[in-house]
Amino acid sequence: MAIDKSALESVRFNADGLVAAIVQSAVSKRVLMMAWMNVDSLNQSIELGETVFWSRSRSEIWHKGATSGNIQRIVSIEVDCDGDTLLVHVVESGEACHTGAQSCFDVGTLFIADDVSEMLPENLSIDEVTE
Repeated sequence: MAIDKSALESVRFNADGLVAAIVQSAVSKRVLMMAWMNVDSLNQSIELGETVFWSRSRSEIWHKGATSGNIQRIVSIEVDCDGDTLLVHVVESGEACHTGAQSCFDVGTLFIADDVSEMLPENLSIDEVTE
């Protein structure tokens, strides 16, 4: 497992000791969820090769899928330019959302531009973008 120490050192945790982690399917490229990581959960994620997060509501570390079986195996973790957000590429086993949905973003679409068909390439529909 390759770890870039300089990238790891560039992670900036907020005042609560947390960093945002966007989880994206490495297969479909769909954004699955957003969660928080602290130093311990990030280190555990790297060690295990599976996502481990910090639950703000329960004030504890949680290994995604430990009880549901919906494990997320990590392909890679990228740090954004400011160091305050991680992009975690995973291969998922089952649903990402606690509601049973494939993605936590399956609730609804808040806005679609009127000229969406002009913005997207001909071979891509809004349905494919919002899936």
